[in-house]
Amino acid sequence: MTTITLHPDFRIGPLDRRIFGSFVEHLGRCVYTGVFEPGHPTADEHGFRRDVADLTKELGVSIVRYPGGNFVSNYVWEDGVGPVEDRKPFLDLAWRTVEPNTVGTDEFLQYCEREGLEPMMAVNLGTRGVEAAAALVEYCNGEAGTRWADMRIANGREKPYAVKLWCLGNEMDGPWQIGHKDAHEYGKLAAEAGKAMKLVDTGIELVACGSSSMQMDTFGEWERTVLSYTYDVVDHISMHAYYEELDGDRASFLGSGTGMQRFIERVVSSADAVGAQMRSDKRITLSFDEWNVWYLVSRFPGEKNLPIQRDAPRIIEDAYSGLDSVVVGDLLVTLLNNADRVAVGCLAQLVNVIAPIMTEPGGDAWRQTTFHPFATTSRLARGEVLDLRIDSETMATDKHGDVPVVTAAATIDPDTDEVALFVTNRSPEERTVTVRHPGATLRLGGGAAVLADHEGARETQEAAEAYGMVDALPVAHGDGEITLRLAPESWTAFSGALHR
Repeated sequence: MTTITLHPDFRIGPLDRRIFGSFVEHLGRCVYTGVFEPGHPTADEHGFRRDVADLTKELGVSIVRYPGGNFVSNYVWEDGVGPVEDRKPFLDLAWRTVEPNTVGTDEFLQYCEREGLEPMMAVNLGTRGVEAAAALVEYCNGEAGTRWADMRIANGREKPYAVKLWCLGNEMDGPWQIGHKDAHEYGKLAAEAGKAMKLVDTGIELVACGSSSMQMDTFGEWERTVLSYTYDVVDHISMHAYYEELDGDRASFLGSGTGMQRFIERVVSSADAVGAQMRSDKRITLSFDEWNVWYLVSRFPGEKNLPIQRDAPRIIEDAYSGLDSVVVGDLLVTLLNNADRVAVGCLAQLVNVIAPIMTEPGGDAWRQTTFHPFATTSRLARGEVLDLRIDSETMATDKHGDVPVVTAAATIDPDTDEVALFVTNRSPEERTVTVRHPGATLRLGGGAAVLADHEGARETQEAAEAYGMVDALPVAHGDGEITLRLAPESWTAFSGALHR
């Protein structure tokens, strides 16, 4: 029997809304014909698609990382500001695509401002360095009377953008990265760039590049070395991870949240070891600023095989199944349960490129299956994350070993006592779960679930639009406990109230 025990007094910590972030990179159709398409029937006066903006709001996105990603590592931000008619296209080496520079820093930041999104900017530490990074902070956040702030004003923006969150490059441990560096080279550069950026604006937060994945040969040692240089200047270290079903190994795919949990624990251990060695009271938190289901191995040929392309090519446009949506929900459970250390999360990406939202040029925008668990979690999760005690059976997987069959996370709003409970059943069989709430009163209403058995959801736009949340199986309230029935291979969200 599986049991979940909760009490309002036992909490992991406050929920940082920034874990419900996303990512807009100049890659494929994420920007052009994704968020931005002048002439589209829904385009606003600035050329941004209103249908995509509305779905982004429904998705519950809090922050958006920009402009990359691999793209940022040879990006010259100055080429993307000023009068659009004067901007010159350049060849993006990361994705071998001609970038027209129609959308740049001002367009993106003003879009975020209009839509109530917090921007998360990245600086180029691949082909550029300290001077360009500090200049971009000055351009975005500086007051009148200095070179780069005055350039922004001349370009039509008087008020500083006050961008708070900044990435010091992207995946610099990866040999595929333009300007790839070893840990010592990157650590020294990131420390100096970060120092200069904070001298421009002391109020910003900085994210150092962590490992591109836990599978990198340099994993662990990379974090230790980079933080040995940057510990005093940065606030967060990044994590990137993508998950897919390989060779029909469904059990391992459903257990992806266990892999994410181990990744988080190992990065926390590396960061805390550096802090201990430095005798520092500061605690580095995590920016999980790229995560998603991505069929990287089985569907993506790799950027080296791409011919040079123009006009927003269709790259990495994965279509998602019901199974993928369950895994995304379970990964969100893992992020919630690490609220004391994960400060930022970005589902990569927002539109078209491995995305919860898809578009057609001149046509519709629609929700993929993965849209639903993200939107539901963002809408229901509030306040603080509860520290649950879960006693679950395990199931064997080839990749992760034995993993819990049932995972769960819960939040409580301390002002209203409203509670949200998110539960994953990784088993191919229906499961009964007993929720215990000793010393407290818990009431749960009917929940909503995403189910893995709708494999046809990835076949067509119509099938994707037909997929959505379904009513959860009935909940039975008893004396001091509640009985939940979970559909096979499902992710379910419940809401209610929890009182002492």
